[in-house]
Amino acid sequence: MATSIYTSKKAVGIVPHGHGHGPGNGVTLPTKDDDSESAQLLRYRVIAMVLELGIIVHSVVIGLSLGATSDTCTIKGLIAALCFHQMFEGMGLGGCILQAEYTNMKKFLMAFFFAITTPFGIALGIALSTIYRDNSPSALITVGLLNACSAGLLIYMALVDLLAAEFMGPKLQGSVKMQIKCFIAALLGCGGMSIIAKWA
Repeated sequence: MATSIYTSKKAVGIVPHGHGHGPGNGVTLPTKDDDSESAQLLRYRVIAMVLELGIIVHSVVIGLSLGATSDTCTIKGLIAALCFHQMFEGMGLGGCILQAEYTNMKKFLMAFFFAITTPFGIALGIALSTIYRDNSPSALITVGLLNACSAGLLIYMALVDLLAAEFMGPKLQGSVKMQIKCFIAALLGCGGMSIIAKWA
């Protein structure tokens, strides 16, 4: 009787040990680190998609204005603004796409839509140049609404999701000198784009 009790206790002790901790069962429980990493990855993907949407709308509107205008001074200012806009927007969007860890196909599609929207807007503006009037009330309202939506998206993304995330990171929080340099760089960038906007 004692032997049978001992054997049953031993068997009860072995079974959970062999099946609960065995390396061959293929069962892994999610940890808090996995949950935080997946949440952070989802956040990066939302940032990349929203930023892409804002840039696409903004690029189409600028391309439409550039293609429809016939004023040489306006064209020069818009081309200068386009070069700076596309360069810095491309750098920011490229970093967000890399952080989002998309598949190669999704990366290609996002880069393709970023590259094609401004030429598409220019072609649309050229095609509509005979009927499109910059100073007509309907054109001003449409362009104003599209610019307001895209500007709101881009300002929010730049301040909340891009700059705030970088400035609150451990690298900058640990160095006051680095914070000062980053603030100066951000202010210089805003000032430079404001000066370009005067002619654009």
